[in-house]
This record gives sequence, structure tokens and C-alpha cells, in this order.
Amino acid sequence: MNAALAAALRDFFTPRMLGLVLWPLLGAALLWGLLAYFFWGDLVRGLQHLATVPALERWLGPGLLHGLAEFSVAVALFLILPPLVQASALLITSAIALPVMVAFVAARDYPDLERRRGGTLIGSLANAVAATLLYLLAWLVCLPLWLFGLPALVLPLVLNAWLNQRLFRYDALSEHASRQEYRRFCAAQRGRLFGLGLVAAALQLVPILNLVVPVYAGLSFVHFGFAELRRMRAHAA
Repeated sequence: MNAALAAALRDFFTPRMLGLVLWPLLGAALLWGLLAYFFWGDLVRGLQHLATVPALERWLGPGLLHGLAEFSVAVALFLILPPLVQASALLITSAIALPVMVAFVAARDYPDLERRRGGTLIGSLANAVAATLLYLLAWLVCLPLWLFGLPALVLPLVLNAWLNQRLFRYDALSEHASRQEYRRFCAAQRGRLFGLGLVAAALQLVPILNLVVPVYAGLSFVHFGFAELRRMRAHAA
């Protein structure tokens, strides 16, 4: 795992990999900026409508009630928007940047690694959709735990670590591993995959640095996957 992180750091500073950094950032910012622009007013009005109990409106007044509705939306977005943006950036990295990383790392460090093409585009899309939905569902279920100090610190790390490894492990090996090899890889490396995802999740909490983490995390999973796949084949030979 340490070797994969070091190799990913080396490759990250090559011009081709640095050129990928802006894709997840700009894609996620554009997506959620447009959604906020078009739907913020509707969201506030919908929440205000739900909160418009006649007695409450007479007591607070329309102006104060509208202000409380906007405040409630802001609090909800503070809790929900970060995981949405994070998941969006990782999805964009997985879909657009990771194939470039796979080709780059394979040509540079693993030209001898046979491509057995066990993954498919449909499999990649299914994995991405399932991982994102499960991640968001787990985040919503765990929201009440944010009222307590320790879970509020631990939950983002655990959930983001799971999402990182679930998203990147498939696309990192889909071209080179057979289906059987991929299943054996996931079963044998479950703990180390989560550990690699946990390192990325910790870096994602650091301001500024988190802007470049999706690409670095993708590279680390590609390096780790290729190294372990080569080792598996050597042992099987």
C-alpha cells in the first residue's frame, strides 16, 4: 500500500496527470452550481410551504417564517451538500480521468501486464451508480449521529473511505483482470483497499488539498491494483 501511495505521488506531478486535476473540480462545481441556481428558490418555497402552519405563521409572521425556511435549507445543505459534491467529483474522476490513468500507468510501469478485460462499461456504470446510491443512503441514515461529537468526526472518514475503494477498485482493474481475478483480488485485499480509501478520505478533509485528491486517489488504486494483480499471477504460475 505504501509503495502504491509513493508511486501515485510520483506520477501525480507529471504534466499529463496534472492536466486531469481540473476535471473533477470543475465538473462538480458546475453541476451543483447550476442546480443551486435553478432550484434554490423552489427549495426554499417548498420548505416554507411545509412549515406554514396557520398558527405558526400568525405567531412568527411571514417574514420571520421565510427567514427560518432559508436558514433550515442552509443547515440541510451544510450537512448534505458536501457528500454530494464529494461523490460527484469521485464519479467524474472514475468516469473520465481513470481510463487515462490506467493507460498511463500501464504503459509506464506495467507494459508486460496482460489485458484480460474482465470488466465492461455496463459493469463500471452499475458499480458507480450502486456505490453512489449506497453512500448517499448511508450518509442520510447516519445524519442523526452528527449530534454527537465523535461520530461526526469518524463518519465522513469511514463513508468516504468505503466510497473511494468501491468506486476505484473496479475501474482500475476492469481492463487488465479477468472476472475471476477481480473477485479474488477484492476478497484477498479487502482490508488494504479500505486502508487505501481511508488515506484518501483523510486527505479529502484537508482544505485546498482536497481539490486534487480524487486524481491522486485514482492513481494510488491503479498502482496498487496492478502490483497485486502481477503478484497474484506470479504466484499462480
